[in-house]
Amino acid sequence: MQVSHLKNNIKKYDMKIIKGIMLVTLLFMTSAAISQSEDDQKVINDAEKAKTSLLKLKVGLNDFFDTSAGYVIFPNVGKGGFIIGGASGNGAVYENGVLVGMANLKKLNIGLQAGGQLVTEVIFFETEEDLNEFKSDEYEFSAEASAIALKSGVAVNAKYDDGVAVFAMPKEGLMVDASVGGQKFKYVPLQ
Repeated sequence: MQVSHLKNNIKKYDMKIIKGIMLVTLLFMTSAAISQSEDDQKVINDAEKAKTSLLKLKVGLNDFFDTSAGYVIFPNVGKGGFIIGGASGNGAVYENGVLVGMANLKKLNIGLQAGGQLVTEVIFFETEEDLNEFKSDEYEFSAEASAIALKSGVAVNAKYDDGVAVFAMPKEGLMVDASVGGQKFKYVPLQ
């Protein structure tokens, strides 16, 4: 009878351990999800602020925001380098003006360069097909691609190139570089 009682106690103890491990795992996964969504929410908030700032500039972006199939706003792209340089940033993806996902941007380049800069970058997609190409796989700009640096009225005459128009607004720093060639993007849909 004692052996049977001992086995029952061991089973109860094992179940408590298993339940404890499951609880800790659930708490860890929940905190990671909350942390990720807080990071995403900060990017989304920064993207909305960047859009408001861009529209206040009166540079002609209203038509792009109103008529494009979609766009990505990277509110804080950090660029920097000395001989070897790079860029990195996170952004919010909109389809027909509605938030549909998140994206990240990476770029590595080698060449004559020095300095650092923080910019807001906006990529507009002319058609659904252009936007879907961005969303479908890891997207990359060709080597010669460059952004239009925003200044008064400059976007009024801007045109799409291969279904894409890119604009950059320097926020701070000293580095003259409007090239976006070689930038790689990864799209993550909202869940």
